[in-house]
Amino acid sequence: MSPIPLPPEDRTLSPRTGFTRAHWEAVADTLLTAVQRHAGPEHALIPLPGPRPSISGPRSDALEGYARTFLLAAFRIAGAGGDDPHGLLRRYAEGLAAGTRTPTTDLDLTDRDPVSWLAIGDRNQPMVEAASIALALRLTRPWLWDRLDEETRGRARDWLAGALHHTPVDNNWWLFPFTVGGFLVEAGLDEDGSAQAAVDRGLAKIEQWYLGAGWYTDGRPRAFDHYNGWAFHLYPLLHAHLSGDRALLDSHGPRLTAHLDGYAHTFGADGAPMHQGRSLTYRFAAAAPLWAGALTGHTPLTPGTTRRLASGALRHFLDRGALDDDHLLTLGWHGRHLPLVQEYSGPASPYWASKGFLGLLLPPEHPVWTATEEPAPVERADAVLPLPRPGWLIQSTAADGIVRLHNHGSDDQPADQVLPDNPLYARLAHSTATGPAHDGSPDNHFGLVVDGELSRRGRIRPLGAGHGWAASAHRPRVGGAELPGVDVTSVVLVAGAGEVHVHLVTGALAGTEVRHSGWAVAGSTARHGEDGLRGWVAATRADGTRLTSALEGVEGYTSACSHRLPRGTAFGSVGAVPVLTGRTTGGTALFVSAAGLAGQAAPPFQAAPPFQAVTVDTEKSRIRVRWPDGTEHHVLLTPGTTPLVTVLRKR
Repeated sequence: MSPIPLPPEDRTLSPRTGFTRAHWEAVADTLLTAVQRHAGPEHALIPLPGPRPSISGPRSDALEGYARTFLLAAFRIAGAGGDDPHGLLRRYAEGLAAGTRTPTTDLDLTDRDPVSWLAIGDRNQPMVEAASIALALRLTRPWLWDRLDEETRGRARDWLAGALHHTPVDNNWWLFPFTVGGFLVEAGLDEDGSAQAAVDRGLAKIEQWYLGAGWYTDGRPRAFDHYNGWAFHLYPLLHAHLSGDRALLDSHGPRLTAHLDGYAHTFGADGAPMHQGRSLTYRFAAAAPLWAGALTGHTPLTPGTTRRLASGALRHFLDRGALDDDHLLTLGWHGRHLPLVQEYSGPASPYWASKGFLGLLLPPEHPVWTATEEPAPVERADAVLPLPRPGWLIQSTAADGIVRLHNHGSDDQPADQVLPDNPLYARLAHSTATGPAHDGSPDNHFGLVVDGELSRRGRIRPLGAGHGWAASAHRPRVGGAELPGVDVTSVVLVAGAGEVHVHLVTGALAGTEVRHSGWAVAGSTARHGEDGLRGWVAATRADGTRLTSALEGVEGYTSACSHRLPRGTAFGSVGAVPVLTGRTTGGTALFVSAAGLAGQAAPPFQAAPPFQAVTVDTEKSRIRVRWPDGTEHHVLLTPGTTPLVTVLRKR
């Protein structure tokens, strides 16, 4: 790939990333230049090349190409006070006029009609894209919208208004009509009050999903992911900022502050956001809530920390192949990796990453651009942070810069049914350095084997998260149904880079096989093996960095091995996962293991805490863990209830 033309690094102002505002502007210009080559007639649609279309079809995908890159252009131009040396607004204005001339319901993009936009309907993709177009028009209003002729404005208003009168998906989608309504109200195009009603309705809808401490669930009972930052916090606060709605800023601003207080701990030292949840192909859109905090003044982060995290995320992906040879964003994580891409994503979907350029709305003299970069939270010291609302435990290590997320609360299961486990939600843990296996042996999973089938986790019942621990329960599922009378209570205990996993199985037949897997690591090359009751994997990546994963049986397990991953993960094409096996004894069976994930040159046998660090009293379901620094966790485990955890610190 030809390198992106970037200014020289500034290691004085930005000692961690070398990136400044000029770098963000240069990247935005490169992305915009690359997509313009693919614009269709009259710039109405931008059909980008890709391995497959989305489920919404080629015309919708091409509308995404217009809408999402228009938003990027809007951030770039509005942040420059309207300066538009490449004439981008003229092109997007031309596309607006052509695309809204005769909206269609034809999903196919044909030579007979290469310009018409899809009409907005119930739960269809154009509703999503309408929000990006409306926001872009709002940001560039003095230089684009206000200069359009009345006929074009009328057609555009009619097309956008479709979002006000159709039903969105019952989740963050309510913020798309909300965003359209905000623009139409500001532009004086709300004669019937439907635009303001959409604003009010959107705020009311998302309120039911706010669980406190800065966390929303995305429509389903326990669906926590990046949509918290780049949707639930971003849209309301950006609307409040643009409209000067002080009441909305006062009510929702503190929520963003609370969210960022934990969210800032989920970025790795290499800039990687947490690899968890859907739509990961949006990549550095993860920077959007960081910038929103700086833009509105609702953030616990210093300006230098904000820029360090945001620039780190941008650089992480630029340095690891997120762009193809033509400087187009690919469907994947680092490079193309279709297993993690949802069916709703097409070739232009990755340009949701445009939201990551929100910081360009802040003027060059703002402290977020002039302050010296400060270390990210992961770089300062080892840390363990419970996030009780989503049921997560964040564990980070400064030596290798890896952040781990132990998941005992997010499953993305709908309220009225239980779907097959989604690897991006159902795993016991996620991290900034690993991705789940989308086929083959599931990683970070505990299950029972019944009739040759490994049980799924299904719906997670969170049991709490505290200092160095998190817990949950679930009823294992095989063949689409729960195993009758079987319940699994799980606890993770962490300190430093060490992990201890405890699973208490009740109600299973004696002799039922259980399997527990650890971290799946992948790279360009990988080695794996076992030593007694310890399975291990070591992977080396294209940049020479090394990652090791180890899993050791402590109680209840009888064998260890490692399984190759058929297609690797988003982090590499070759990988494996360590696996422990054992059998239940009938009644109540306790399984305990020690695990670890470590970066750089750590040999596999150092990736997990030593066996002697854990002592177990199985008779009373008591677990005592003594860590290398002398700290102890004492756990009293009762099936299906919040464990009693005591922490004893070395004096």
